[in-house]
Amino acid sequence: MPLRLEIKRKLAQRSERVKSVDLHPNEPWILTSLYSGTVCIWDYQSQAITKSFEVTELPVRSAKFVARKQWVVAGADDMYIRVYNYNTMDKVKVFEAHTDYIRCVAVHPTLPYILSSCDDMLIKLWDWEKSWYCTQIFEGHSHYVMQVTINPKDTNTFASASLDRTIKNEYLDLGSPDPNFTLDAHLKGVNCVDYFTGGDKPYLITGLDDHTAKVWDYQTKTCVQTLEGHTSSPESDKHVLKMVLYVYGIQLLID
Repeated sequence: MPLRLEIKRKLAQRSERVKSVDLHPNEPWILTSLYSGTVCIWDYQSQAITKSFEVTELPVRSAKFVARKQWVVAGADDMYIRVYNYNTMDKVKVFEAHTDYIRCVAVHPTLPYILSSCDDMLIKLWDWEKSWYCTQIFEGHSHYVMQVTINPKDTNTFASASLDRTIKNEYLDLGSPDPNFTLDAHLKGVNCVDYFTGGDKPYLITGLDDHTAKVWDYQTKTCVQTLEGHTSSPESDKHVLKMVLYVYGIQLLID
């Protein structure tokens, strides 16, 4: 006869690992999303938390400000995107967006668009002026899509990073569903991607599972620089996040 045990108490320890950060364009605020399922707004002048949202019990891997709407938009491992008014802390919208962990959300700087990327290998475009209707699905990656970011110099294009070792540069234009180009010269999975904003150079920077970062000229599609020195993958290297936060005089528990 099997032994039957009665559970008297369950104990759990939630991690406070930081999964994403974002800066408010006007206020002295840093937005952090945590593995514990919480989203926090830090005032880097007072060095204190000013707002905290208990989003879900699962990790929130990406959260962004939508300053012109006074929103925070967050994507989590429960496959939902949630939108909050950061002044009233009211929920604006909650909807199931994907069929696996949501890795990243990106906000269009002028149009009412949110991009989301996921472990289901899809990127989706959401229009909040159309009741958050999904107006476009971008396929083509063959592994988790770790990050999407909109080109600040051409806001009709965006880049996506995937563990399939590629970067894709794609059009937001609904009439152009195919990738503009694909960078497939990476030897390991790509965890993160961003555009260079400090000048006129047409550069992308990628963070790889081989502990390096690469700078790409996306016009010539060539690697112009490889940066070494990390001891773990850039997606998980805590020292990068610590450096950013210490610039603003904030110390977070991210171990």
